[in-house]
Parts: sequence; C-alpha cells; structure tokens
Amino acid sequence: MNYKESVEYIHSLLQFGIKPGLERISMLLSALGNPQDKIKTVHIAGTNGKGSTSTHIANILSAAGHKTGLYTSPYVLSFCERIQIDGENIPEKRLADAVTKVRAEIEKLNQNGIVITEFEAITAAAFLYFYEAGCEFAVIEVGLGGRFDATNVLKSPRACVITSISLDHTKILGDTLPQIAFEKCGIIKNSVPVVTSENQNNDVLSVIKKTVRDKNCKLTVTNPKNARVVSDKLGETVFEYDGESYTLHLCGEHQIENAVNAIETAKLLGINEDFIKIGISKTEMLARMEIIGKEPLIIRDGGHNEGCAKALRDFILRYKIKNIKMLVGMMADKDTEKYLELVCPLCDSVTVCTPSNPRAESAENLLVSAKKYCKNSFAVSDPKKAYGEVLKSANKSDTVLLCGSFYLMSDIF
Repeated sequence: MNYKESVEYIHSLLQFGIKPGLERISMLLSALGNPQDKIKTVHIAGTNGKGSTSTHIANILSAAGHKTGLYTSPYVLSFCERIQIDGENIPEKRLADAVTKVRAEIEKLNQNGIVITEFEAITAAAFLYFYEAGCEFAVIEVGLGGRFDATNVLKSPRACVITSISLDHTKILGDTLPQIAFEKCGIIKNSVPVVTSENQNNDVLSVIKKTVRDKNCKLTVTNPKNARVVSDKLGETVFEYDGESYTLHLCGEHQIENAVNAIETAKLLGINEDFIKIGISKTEMLARMEIIGKEPLIIRDGGHNEGCAKALRDFILRYKIKNIKMLVGMMADKDTEKYLELVCPLCDSVTVCTPSNPRAESAENLLVSAKKYCKNSFAVSDPKKAYGEVLKSANKSDTVLLCGSFYLMSDIF
C-alpha cells in the first residue's frame, strides 16, 4: 500500500467502532513480535493535558540524546502527526510500510473471527515503527480511558502519568469522577512510579492514591502552585519551579501544571536539568490555544470538553482578549451545552458549523444552544465556508477564535 491507501485502510476500520479490551491488540502485537516490549516507555492517561504532557516528556528525552517515539491523538493537519520520533512526523512511506505489515496480520486474525478496530491498528503500527526505527524510549498517550485502552498492553513502563481528570466519555467510562479515575488508573502497573497533580479533584486523588498503594508504587504529587510566574505574555511564559527557571511556549495557565508534571517525570527518569529546560522550551503543539495569525489575531483550540472550555475561558480573560468572532464545531457525544455556556458569553459573535465526522453535532442543534449565550449567533454548516465568512468579516483589531474540536481544525486547514 502507498500512504493514501494505508490511511484509507485505517479509516475503514472505524466501522467497527470503539471496543475496549486488550485481547485483540495483544493477539495482533504478538503476531508482530511484540515490539512494544522491546522499548522503554512512559504511559500517559487523563482527560485533559495528555498531549501537552506527552510532548513535553518526549522532547525532554530527545534533548537528553535518547531516540524517542511519541504516540498521540488526534491529528490536526496530517495523519502522520500521531506517530513521531524526535519531533519529526513518521514519513508517509514508513507509515505505509508499517500499516501494510499490520494489515497482513489483521487479515489473518479476521479469518479466525477476530476483528481489529481502527485505534488498535494505529497503535500496533506505531509500536512497530518505533521498534524498527531503533527508538530507545516511546512516550505513549492513552486513546480513551486507560484500563481497557489498546495502549495498555505496556507491561512495565518506566513511569505513568495521570493528568487532569474531568467528566468525558461518560457513556463508556462512567458518569462520576471516581469511576472515570478508576478507568484512567488502569494504566498503573506494579512498582512503576506514578506522577499526578495536587490540582486533581479530591475524589480523583483518593482513587489514584488507593491504586498506587494497591500496586506498591511510588507516587509523586506535584504542586503547580509552587511554580511562580516571572513573566507572562501571549505565547511565552517564564516561570520558576523548584529553584529553576523554565520558558513555556504553550498558552494557558493550565499548561504550567502539565509542564510541572513533565518536569517531575523527567527527574524520575534521571534526566539532567539542562535537558529538561530545553525540552520544555521546545514544546509547541497544533491547535492547543495556538496563535496562527496576528492581524486579526487568530487562535485555534481543539479542546472539546468542560475542562478545556474552562481553560479557554481563563486564557481569554487572562490576556484580556477582546472583539472575539468565534467559529465552533463539536461532536455530538460531548457536553456541547456546557462548552458553549462557558465560552460564548465572551464573544461578540458566534458561528456554528458541522465538522465532517459521523459523530459531529449538527450546526442547527449547536445554534439553538449558542443563541442562549450570544444573541449574535449564526449557522454555516460547511466548516471551510464558515471560516472564510468569519475571516472576511474580521477587522485587524478583531480576534478569530476557532474551537470545539480537532476535527474542525482538520476540515479548515
């Protein structure tokens, strides 16, 4: 298969939906020689902050001279963003090669009635690529939950990180924070050190601490409040933590928490402080409160749940961002009402659209909610057309805010 064919094949597996469980992925990886067992790994679970924390840790390990893979989701511009080594996306040919090998084993399993899902296939391709490319480390972000996520085939990671936990995917993970925390904590293995933040909800922290006791792990509970902001401007925050100074290019106060979790994880891995600073300063991410234009100011943020909405609201208020023309598209399985309630009142106008995804909420339904919080709301179903219209209406002094889903970003860009 070539690159286009390999991506089309992966997406064709979406028809089998999300099927939590480790039996299928274990059989697939066994057929491929269990490449995941031949690499040192760091495993990251949580509701918000997984991608940022994973990227920080991967950049730190790369800065220290370790060839490091990074597996994250979703992507914004290119499918290859999901699988990286030392900050470089997997080349299209290498992705095609890996998927071709994975497909061959999937078809054998299919003959025995074993059906592999999209995420399982991507995960297997990532592990295979990291092993064949000679990675020493791989930083692995959980796809959904933790306990039955396909990435949880890792037997003994060098560290596990539990980032901020809030309500999300409630139909699969449970509708209370302790239930969701239990699922996320499923990645914790016996005697493997765990890092989390004191900012967690108390009930969540209790579940983490119990799991750590049961698994005989060392727990590091970071305190982001110990980080003192030295200077803060849009696109660059300098903060001091534990006697050291760090430069952070990810926007939003919540990113300090993610950076502190990454710093403490790197220390557990024995990484020198100088490399930790380099890794933190190098971290940039697509569609995480990312500034892509100045006149007008254009911000894109793919966050999609209540926690992300709160972080976006705080970011807008913190930097006194005004004259906001918001373009939003969301998935129907998210709490769209709460998201819009938190962000829309800060905007001068809101345009809603329908991302090109089977799970997308319709622009018509979003509009009903948006009008409750911003009377100047409109529906333009097609994302590209909606973006063009919003951009055309914006003056140099305005802000264009693109938000609500990574799928929306993929549609526009």
